[in-house]
Amino acid sequence: MVQEDDTIISFEAVSGLRDLVVGEGRASDAPDDQIDQQTFHIRMANSHGRREAASLLLKKMYGWRGYAVDPGVSHALNKITLFAETDGHTVGTMSLCLDSEDVGLPADENFRDMLDELRSQQRRLCEPSRLAIDKGVSKRVFAALIHISYIYAHNIHGYTDYVIEVNPRHVMFYKRMLGFRDFGGERPCTRVGAPAVLLRLDLAYMGEQIRQFGGLMEQRSNERSFYPYFFPTWDEPGITARLMQGRT
Repeated sequence: MVQEDDTIISFEAVSGLRDLVVGEGRASDAPDDQIDQQTFHIRMANSHGRREAASLLLKKMYGWRGYAVDPGVSHALNKITLFAETDGHTVGTMSLCLDSEDVGLPADENFRDMLDELRSQQRRLCEPSRLAIDKGVSKRVFAALIHISYIYAHNIHGYTDYVIEVNPRHVMFYKRMLGFRDFGGERPCTRVGAPAVLLRLDLAYMGEQIRQFGGLMEQRSNERSFYPYFFPTWDEPGITARLMQGRT
């Protein structure tokens, strides 16, 4: 794998004919070997230009599905944004909001009572949000963004749980592909103008799945989750070091 400039990690992957807009959870069955290899770079959106590129992709993919996109300004101080690019084009993005007493999480707007229940148990919460993958991009890009956010949240900062708000028709995707579980009933989500269900994922469970399946890809044809497309565990120390050294 190649690292350059402020790249967190680079990897080669085929660009299958897939629809992986997060929140949609639908992938075509086109085999990966139909498309040439591409090199993808994962970086932090830590400049105005990068944040704008990530925002444009988000607006395109969410707008295509008829969702509104809020600016998210109130959560900027406790949020990191990752993006994936290939050949100079931004093809994936996600933000990770870290819970804090003064700011909280976006999901507090609709599920504050449920999140407070976890907080009372001394759970440390973070919320993946504003997650979008361009059409035709390998599932490895989605897996890479989630894996790096896991390293940042759990391994470096000690957060214990992901919580996410998803459209009801996408609940099974997140359960099947990442192991999320129900944690709240359906409620209106004012930020995107659609109904939402609150899901929870214990990051200790995610770590177990990464250790078992990470890096196997198609070698485990009977494993239907995204975990085989995560990085192998021996890549985690390097990713962790680059995040901690501020090279992102």
